[in-house]
This record gives sequence, C-alpha cells and structure tokens, in this order.
Amino acid sequence: MDINDMVIVSVDDHISEPPDMFDKHLSGKNLESAPKLVKDARGKDVWEYQGQKFPSVGLNAVVGRPFEEYGMEPTSMDQLRPGVYDVHERIKDMDVNGIAASLNFGSVFDFAGGRLHSMPDLDLAAVHLSAYNDWHIDEWCAAYPGRFIPCGLVPTWDMDKTVAELKRISAKGCNAITMSDNPTIQGSPSIHNEYWEPFWKTINDLDMTICLHIGSGMTAPHSSPESPIEAWISTMPMAIAWSAADWLQLKALQDYPNMRIALSEGGIGWVPYFKERADFSNWRHKAWTNSRFQDIKPSELFERHFLNCFIDDAFGLDNVDYIGEDRIAYECDYPHSDTLWPEVPERLWPTISHLTDTRIDKITHLNAMNWFRFDLFEHYTREELSVGALRENAKAAGVDISPKSSGGEAPLSEGEKRPVTSADIGAMFMRHAEDNKASEPAE
Repeated sequence: MDINDMVIVSVDDHISEPPDMFDKHLSGKNLESAPKLVKDARGKDVWEYQGQKFPSVGLNAVVGRPFEEYGMEPTSMDQLRPGVYDVHERIKDMDVNGIAASLNFGSVFDFAGGRLHSMPDLDLAAVHLSAYNDWHIDEWCAAYPGRFIPCGLVPTWDMDKTVAELKRISAKGCNAITMSDNPTIQGSPSIHNEYWEPFWKTINDLDMTICLHIGSGMTAPHSSPESPIEAWISTMPMAIAWSAADWLQLKALQDYPNMRIALSEGGIGWVPYFKERADFSNWRHKAWTNSRFQDIKPSELFERHFLNCFIDDAFGLDNVDYIGEDRIAYECDYPHSDTLWPEVPERLWPTISHLTDTRIDKITHLNAMNWFRFDLFEHYTREELSVGALRENAKAAGVDISPKSSGGEAPLSEGEKRPVTSADIGAMFMRHAEDNKASEPAE
C-alpha cells in the first residue's frame, strides 16, 4: 500500500448550516418559528430563535485561511469557505483531501443540541430538532449517498420524545447520535441516574452509536485569564478523559455488552495510561468503593465499548497494541482550526505507514464502518474511494486550495505583539454576546 491507496473515513467534521435549512422540512407556524439567520447591529450573521441569538458559524470555522488569521473568528457566512455550508462544495473539498466519507456534527444547536435545553418552549424545540435531523439525513447526507455518515440529535430533556426520535431517525437509516458527555451542565440528571434507562435500552435495541464530542460537556479549564491560549488548546482534546472515566463507570455498559461509544476529537495517545491507571485504581480501592469492577477490569470494559478518534497522533499510532487496532478511527475536523485540510494524506501517511496494511485499513476506514454500521462500499468500489482516485476527481473539478484571507474579528488590537491569552479570547466572545444583546429591539 502507498499513500494514494489509502481509503480514509473521517468520523468527525462539522457543518455551519445554511439559512434555508428548515424550508423543505417545516411549514406553517413551525416554519415561521424556526431559527432564522439574521444580521445583527454590526453585520454579523446570527441565528435568532425563541428570543435568543447565537453565532451562525462553528467555532473556528477557519479552513482555507492563512495561519495568521486562525485567531480571527468568522462572524458571517461570506467569510467561510463554501464547503463549510454547501454540501456540493463540501464533496469537492473532501475529494481534494482524499476523504472518502465523513460524519458531520452541526453548529446551529451546537455539537450536541445543548442550546435547545435553554429554550423557553421545549416542545417547540423538539419539533425543530426533528426538522434539523430531517435536513441533516435527507438533504445533506442524502445528497451524496455513501459519502456521509448520518449523526442525529435527540431531545434528551424529555425521555419519551428522545425514545420516539431515536426510533424515527433509526428508521431513516441514521445509526449514530450525538449528546453531551456531561448532561448535568444542561440541567439533566447525570448519566448514572435511572432517568436514562429507556435511553440505554433503545440505543441498544436499535444498534446505534453514541458520539461524545469534546466541548459538549466537560471542557479543559483555563488555568488563568493571563494564560496563553495555546495552553488551553494543547489540553482541549485530553479533556475527554474526564468524561471517559465517568462513562466507564456506567452500569449500562455492563448491562449491554454491545453498546458503542465514540470519543469524538479526543485523540488516542492518552489511552494506554488511562487504561493502566483505571486498572490500578480499581485494584487498590475496589475493596471499599463497592466498585462494579469485581469480575472485569476497567481496561477490558473500555476496550469493549469505546472508539478512540484522532486527528494527528503519531505517538498513539506507535502504540496501537496498547490501544487496540479495532478501536481507533481517523478524523479530519474540517473546517475547524485543527483540520489538516487539504493535506490529510500527507500528514497521516508518515505516521501510519509503518503499520501493516490490515491495520492501516482498520484505522482509516474499516473501524468506522463497523462502529457506525456504515457500508462505505454500497455505492462505490474501494478503488473509486482511494486517495488517488478522489484527488483525480478534485483535479478534474478544478478545486482551488490556495489560502484566502477572509476577515473576521481578531483577539488582539492591531499592532499588539504578545501571546494571545484566555482573557483575550473570552473578551472577544463577550463582545459577540454583547453585540447580539445590543441588537435586540427594545421592548
């Protein structure tokens, strides 16, 4: 195998949804009350919904910009590469990057639907959540069958509605959902509460996969306002370890041996020590903790239930034996600032080429197919989805990959030359929030 023979599936990318996303999936009052993309007082695009306003673009949707502009947060759709919101342009960007298929998280309601939990009318929120799923499955994913892995939202504030929505989207061919890795921050019971029992049962009855995306619940802390933001960026993926430890203690994992959880955008290099530490802690403390791990080690349960997903992790790929060749999947993170677009093959190949062809195939696409119950080759042959073949498609389509300056708001004033801090980033987002508040009409 060489670089052009790889078949790469990305299990973590993102969409900044277009303004007309609800038009084909709602009518009447439900369409009138759906989120609307509007311009605020300073010309920024924001979604307006149930009296609240929030940004239209996914955090750091900066793909295609010069590196110097990565800190300039996009504030309107015209500052984005079209592939961020246009599915036809997305396919071109996938082709030029050698990506055969992609699982996409949304932005309008955040990665896991968290914004909906704060809405005053939760019944209406459930209606619009279902409309989002219809757009995502029937319009975005179905535009190119075989190139996208559908991933739905569920209204976890209402368990009856959640069970119904799981059954509905499963019948539409959606085998994955995304939810917060820590529902308590949304005002929901913890995952250890009996509230979730119907959820676990339905997920398993329908053979669906749960995606826990970093930033949807537990996040890496900012050490201080004066800390350079790079410190936070460096630790952000590893924050998923906090959630992994909590979910590993979930009774449902022992009740449902086939339950599948993907740790989205969490990396893999930390996994060997995490498993070792979990086993050590259990050995030293289970005598007094009434631990559920009496007849099975935490590491064994982790291996059974968790898929570990990485963007760029040479150390992890050097330690596949300690992670598990069947429990690793690749992710591109388009269009966020960590994405290696359009050079994924060039970055991935040197870190993975020392593995056997069998292991390369598992990590690049077979594990994704298995964990997400996704038949990559239903509509295409392997040869048609190889890096080399896809890039030939992109070449024929004339895809332009040259960096383009797109504007946006910078965290530092012009001329300032010092490390960007956590406080600078916080202040930038606070200005966004204040702008939205200021643009609201007076009562």
